[in-house]
Amino acid sequence: MTGTPPSDSPSTPPADPTGSRLAPGTPPSGFWAQAAADPDRPVLVAADGARWSAGRLLADANRLVHGLRAAGLERGGAFAVVLPNTPEFLTAYLAASQAGFYLVPVNHHLVGPEIAWIVADSGAKVLVAHERYAEQARRAADEAALPADRRYAVGPAEGFRPYAELLDGQPESAPADRTLGWVMNYTSGTTGRPRGVRRPLPGKAPEEAYLGGFLGIFGIRPHDGNVHLVCSPLYHTAVLQFAGASLHLGHPLVLMDRWGAEEMLRLIDTHRCTHTHMVPTQFHRLLALPEDVRRRYDVSSLRHAVHGAAPCPEHVKRAMIEWWGPCVEEYYAASEGGGAFATAEDWLKRPGTVGRAWPISELAVFDDDGRRLPPGELGTVYMRMTTGGFRYHKDEDKTRRNRIGDFFTVGDLGVLDEDGYLFLRDRKIDLIISGGVNIYPAEIEAALLAHPAVADAAAFGVPHDDRGEEVKAVVEPAPGHEPGPDLAAALLAHCADRLAAYKRPRSVDFVAELPRDPNGKLYKRRLRQPYWEGRDRSL
Repeated sequence: MTGTPPSDSPSTPPADPTGSRLAPGTPPSGFWAQAAADPDRPVLVAADGARWSAGRLLADANRLVHGLRAAGLERGGAFAVVLPNTPEFLTAYLAASQAGFYLVPVNHHLVGPEIAWIVADSGAKVLVAHERYAEQARRAADEAALPADRRYAVGPAEGFRPYAELLDGQPESAPADRTLGWVMNYTSGTTGRPRGVRRPLPGKAPEEAYLGGFLGIFGIRPHDGNVHLVCSPLYHTAVLQFAGASLHLGHPLVLMDRWGAEEMLRLIDTHRCTHTHMVPTQFHRLLALPEDVRRRYDVSSLRHAVHGAAPCPEHVKRAMIEWWGPCVEEYYAASEGGGAFATAEDWLKRPGTVGRAWPISELAVFDDDGRRLPPGELGTVYMRMTTGGFRYHKDEDKTRRNRIGDFFTVGDLGVLDEDGYLFLRDRKIDLIISGGVNIYPAEIEAALLAHPAVADAAAFGVPHDDRGEEVKAVVEPAPGHEPGPDLAAALLAHCADRLAAYKRPRSVDFVAELPRDPNGKLYKRRLRQPYWEGRDRSL
């Protein structure tokens, strides 16, 4: 089945990015007003099937604010969570955003010392973990010297107080001195140690904030029968932003705990989900499902399957549009801000584009000397947000180094065309320079992923005494395909048909699984590091 676009889905982002054009009689915007007006309205289907009403979620968020304040948290203070996709995560989001706190979501795949770095660096005064991650969270709390009475766990966990103690005995009433707080995300650390993206608190009432309006950029409107599927971890910047914005627009959420291709199709069919945030790795694995499994589920309710976070090979994108229709949309952004957006129509007219600037953003391409480049010239992509700035927490040097005036960069290379559409080439740090020629790994990886024996692939430069670097491919074989010399030879021959000689991998190594985070970002430096031991190359 294919998704059908809603009648109000524009071919370009709306001029009013707040998405606040409501018809007479439309329920109020903003979760708090909606919960007060209709506390029995269903707003959440948890991964275990439990259904939460707006009133229940609001009551828990209010009680959590009171509990955190009793634990010593003040306006501008931070608390960290190491949680799966549970109602407690959304409770923490709502609590922070109405009490002037910084919520610090932590990647639950990290180990103790990595979590400890984020807890200590953010200045988090309270840590809330899930029993599933208690061992590493306990190591982190010990290393960060977090007092025992500031550690709470959802579920039984040695060394933690029960999460219920934060809420027990606290009133369900709205807290006094309500003021807008922020989420303080940490960059993924794919190129180095994670850094916190910290925005100044605006001192506004929560109701005045730019909340659900973010989704107006993608043509997603308040209420309108929408249901949002959370199919990736909420600790990721965009996933939590999409989920939070959906709550404020009056869209019920359906939570997935662990992503599975067929399970995602089942949930879309069962709950008639209308929009979701995805990454290309999920597309690739959905397309690998047998045809009879794909046909078993009706996904025609989908209006917006918005993807980002990593490059999407052209053949994968085209196959998803053929299957799901024009609901497949793309954006480019970062934890620091955004960004660009492309509808399926935009992409089909300009294959490879990640879109044009959001109404609240501006895009520019600069050369290494800080000169703004004209359309058609390759350089480093910079962005500027009109909604406010940020700084890297405790790293003013990085804050300054990544800026040109009001523009910032995360190190991607790209080109803007005459109409303002952005085409990414690769990350600057991943660029391979062989014999003085620039080679872009994303193109090589896309070619490898077109082979049926490849489940996942990475390309990067390894040392070469004459050319400086040569291209290495590392491949995760698809089920049923045996790694070894024969498969390597087949993949090299496959690349020879699709890539110029200077771009082709010179060798192929195999791994059981590539080191990606669940949002699709590849930790390429982990793959590259063994090949560069003792050699001078930035990892």
